[in-house]
Amino acid sequence: MGDDLLQRVRVHGVVPAHIAIIMDGNGRWAAGRALPRPLGHHAGMSSVREVVEGCLEAGVSVLTLFAFSQENWQRPAGEIEALMSLLEEYIAREMSELRAQGVAVRILGDLDRLTGGARRAADRIVAETGGGTKLALNLCISYGSRAEIVRAARLLAEDAAAGRIDPAAIDEEALGRRLYTAEWPDPDLLIRTSGEMRISNFLLWQLAYAELYVTPVLWPDFTRRHLFEAILEFQRRDRRFGRVLA
Repeated sequence: MGDDLLQRVRVHGVVPAHIAIIMDGNGRWAAGRALPRPLGHHAGMSSVREVVEGCLEAGVSVLTLFAFSQENWQRPAGEIEALMSLLEEYIAREMSELRAQGVAVRILGDLDRLTGGARRAADRIVAETGGGTKLALNLCISYGSRAEIVRAARLLAEDAAAGRIDPAAIDEEALGRRLYTAEWPDPDLLIRTSGEMRISNFLLWQLAYAELYVTPVLWPDFTRRHLFEAILEFQRRDRRFGRVLA
């Protein structure tokens, strides 16, 4: 699927090294079919596989998916329980294939809030796929960007108080090293599905110079073909990073 677009991606220009995706629209997808919201989340699992395989085919190095925000803890208990179970199901179903494909999975966020089963599953997939070198797959779960930045500031304050860093030496690089994403380059491309025009407290620091791509496609309908269309649009952009090019 999408082989024609993949060939265009490969010859058209530079592929983004890091793609971040806000996976939105599961609830609306389910509502449009008179289904319970959890079934929309379940349907979205196939799109996760699509974008992982699409990134592997296109040569993307890092894929960061916004799966569950800190604000999502305010949703009905039944939906939260379904989401935690879905995380366990995804890990059980996909772990062997991800490991075989060379995908290294990391879970980013406040993992202490996860249920016991979900936390054990998260720890297991990180350990089992740690040797992957083809694609870094970051799943942001119980994640909020403001909380991440506050955490980084707290770590800096602790290091300064302990004399491990001179306060005068604190700069953007020092704070960046204390973010969850410190070992990867910032995203080149942010994709948001469902047509909503907002960032929703996702990677606020890291998205400073990312190209934004919003599609009306709901997440469960998103395929690697849609991914390749987003990459092609990225390749048409003129990225200046604030500079004026002669």
